[in-house]
Amino acid sequence: MLTVNQLNFNYPNSRLVLNSIDLDFTAGNIYGLFGKNGEGKSTLLKIMTGLLFPKTGNCTLNGHSTKKRSVESLQHVFLVPEDFELPAISIGNFEKVQSCFYPNFSKQQFYELIKEFQLSVTDVISKLSFGQKKKVLIAFGIAANTKLLLMDEPTNGLDIPSKSQFRRVMASAVDENKCIVISTHQVRDLHSLINHIVILDNGQAVFDQSLNIISNSLWFGKPPSYEESNILYQESSFGGKAILPRMDMTETEVDLELLFNGILSEPSKIKSTLKGTDHGSGV
Repeated sequence: MLTVNQLNFNYPNSRLVLNSIDLDFTAGNIYGLFGKNGEGKSTLLKIMTGLLFPKTGNCTLNGHSTKKRSVESLQHVFLVPEDFELPAISIGNFEKVQSCFYPNFSKQQFYELIKEFQLSVTDVISKLSFGQKKKVLIAFGIAANTKLLLMDEPTNGLDIPSKSQFRRVMASAVDENKCIVISTHQVRDLHSLINHIVILDNGQAVFDQSLNIISNSLWFGKPPSYEESNILYQESSFGGKAILPRMDMTETEVDLELLFNGILSEPSKIKSTLKGTDHGSGV
């Protein structure tokens, strides 16, 4: 669906923000795009939508270059940005003005989500809190039913109950014809939601792997003493929790935050354990 090939990007008079990025995003998946602040996550999403142009390399959506911003591409992609401005109109009028640009938009779905988010179609957007405004955009993005849905730090501005609500709503939005990419540095917020992980570090895609492969290959938890020699990565701040090769150990839940820190600290150890299990571009 979306292919990023040998992509390089830098802002004027700055170092490369993205360096030789090769990634494939396919339908039916929710990708977690992780990285520290300033690692190019937002930049990559903007390139995917055609808001920024790569210096070299390509980004194509269903064979169409995103930088051309053709109608054929734009009607199939929606971005929920981290920072945004919305007009001082009601939620209902916002839907009427914007929905016509998306041929698969579902009004029924949109208004059901607005109700789920405890908002009203008569609410004036400019009078809403930042978190409520973000809920309007999230509801619209899901209801647009674009082939590609991009979200940049969608849980910023949401309180704890709203984050749980967000995960529930996103889980219901999964479609075999839709690809969802969620960028965040708050790894815990995507727990139990994503099924594929991409990690950016120092301008490069250092990890690109499905959650299924990770779960089958790695073990997460406090290791028994007889397994300490096999530890790939460990943190005392996690109560001694570590990452080990799973081998014949019982399957555990993937600890996203521990995995993220492990990839940044011990990438070769973890990726060599995964090597041979799958052929993800980041391994």
